[in-house]
Amino acid sequence: MPVPNTITVEKLARLIGTPGCPAVVDVRSYREFLVDQRHVPGSLPRSAEKVAEWAPALRGRSVVVVCEDGRRNSHGVAAWLRSAGVEAEALQGGIADWAAAELPMVPANKIRNRDEQGRTVWVTRARPKVDRIACPWLIRRFVDPDAVFLFVPPGEVAGVAEKFEAAPFDIDDPGTFWSHRGELCTFDVMVEELGLATPPLLHLATLVRGADTGRPDLAPEAAGLLAASLGLSRIYADDLEQLDAGMLLYDAFYRWCRDATAERHSWDGDRTKGKA
Repeated sequence: MPVPNTITVEKLARLIGTPGCPAVVDVRSYREFLVDQRHVPGSLPRSAEKVAEWAPALRGRSVVVVCEDGRRNSHGVAAWLRSAGVEAEALQGGIADWAAAELPMVPANKIRNRDEQGRTVWVTRARPKVDRIACPWLIRRFVDPDAVFLFVPPGEVAGVAEKFEAAPFDIDDPGTFWSHRGELCTFDVMVEELGLATPPLLHLATLVRGADTGRPDLAPEAAGLLAASLGLSRIYADDLEQLDAGMLLYDAFYRWCRDATAERHSWDGDRTKGKA
């Protein structure tokens, strides 16, 4: 019998990575977190005991509350959120069932750069094209929906990173963790290091690498991604406006990688699935 005000692991897994995904709030205690130091993708770590403090910031958003087993904390926190006017559900089975389903999980030790509001902060070079839009998309869809991105002149990245405790990415510095490695672009590195190496994201990573490193031979769609990326860079003078537009671009490419690679479309509107 379905449990009221809950969402299944399977349903949440389909929503993660899409623009319609609810905010995922991880309310495990520190002791529970030590058992498995990973998060459901996109999770916002919050204290169950302080729900009254952070609940107002979630008004207007739908929320899924995650605890260790789907019982200890999630139902109480979800009920409190609903009393505060937030649409909230608990994840059935919690982290335990998510992990048992062998779904992607983000290692907490890879995400250390959170500000006082709990947001991750990132810094990179201004005037992005491919990798520096793809990586923020990945972070906002699978790591932190509230992530802050700072685009600055190349020579200012290190100083800004130190001043604001931001994580630098996609810069030409051998000591930068989040950057190119050999033939891999920064997006490739993030997908692997963040525990997100699912078939759709690995497929998308190939497209990004082909567009970002001058390798259109890697995938037929890489040339189209590059063209769209360069077009956006000409349309927008403001990097954050370009990122907002780029989110929709990568949403579309991700859904194609996940759900539509077998679909074909002909001039008269007929669609066929499978190989042409």
